[in-house]
Amino acid sequence: MFNRLDFSKIRTFSIKDRQSKVDIKRFARPVDPARDSLSTFIDSLPDILRARDLRHVVSVIVDSMRKEAPRIVMMGAHVVKVGLNPLIIDLLRRGVISHIAMNSAAAIHDCETALFGVTSEDVAASITDGTFGMSRETGEFINGTLAARYPDNNVGYGEALGRRLLDDRAPNLDASILAQCIREDVPVTVHAAIGTDIVHQQPGMDGAVTGEMTYRDFQVFAASVAGLEKGGVVLNIGSAVILPEIFLKALTIARNLGHKAYGFLTANFDMIDHYRPRVNVVERPTKDGGEGYMFLGHHEIMIPLLAAMILVKIGDNPV
Repeated sequence: MFNRLDFSKIRTFSIKDRQSKVDIKRFARPVDPARDSLSTFIDSLPDILRARDLRHVVSVIVDSMRKEAPRIVMMGAHVVKVGLNPLIIDLLRRGVISHIAMNSAAAIHDCETALFGVTSEDVAASITDGTFGMSRETGEFINGTLAARYPDNNVGYGEALGRRLLDDRAPNLDASILAQCIREDVPVTVHAAIGTDIVHQQPGMDGAVTGEMTYRDFQVFAASVAGLEKGGVVLNIGSAVILPEIFLKALTIARNLGHKAYGFLTANFDMIDHYRPRVNVVERPTKDGGEGYMFLGHHEIMIPLLAAMILVKIGDNPV
């Protein structure tokens, strides 16, 4: 026979004396779609875990608007491809965003949307015969615009494209983040890694021009990051590599130059937990003071929710 531990003398205590993490008062509440408002729906979300975190991020964004601290949005191409331009543009017009940084794939999709009303080709269908990425108009517009504005040292990649779309009165200007940033006088920067984008495959590509134009934008972005010495918010939406790396280097430069860029909030929104956004956006930049949050979910669901929560918060607390 094996020895057994005697459980009869185990000590217990009252649940009333226990520290509990979940309170029924924080539970979600059902809503009546025929009667309740958007604000009621947002209030109905559980005040637990990521829903609580998202509320906090929204509060800090609105507070940063009031303090005129930076509200930087970094975005990958997927933001455009899932149809979120109108929401980003609405936040721009309301003064929620103070800087937009995008990778060059996002700029391509934004330009195609503005010029042609369509974007995002079927890669699987065109990679076999070598036609993938060879849409002539896209390459000619972007490479030609960069080359034309290259002599002007005061203009970078994002501004060049945004102004060209406005000057040409692109058919779908109201759907272009690049163009609307220029209209609203909000810095917009494009961060290219040469060889990653379809316009780099085409005859009009000039490596020196592309490199110089995106370098200028890196300097503009670093200036916005330096402003985080006032606090503020940095959101990374759907960039797995380029923008987390760009952000970390810009932050290093800002601190190297004496800017006390500490005590800000960062949040990463993506479908999966990528290494670089988690480490280079959420963890490392905030380890000496600040807050970092991860939100996992599809952009086409999470970003409309975030935008709606911001608008309700602004309505409740006019800036």
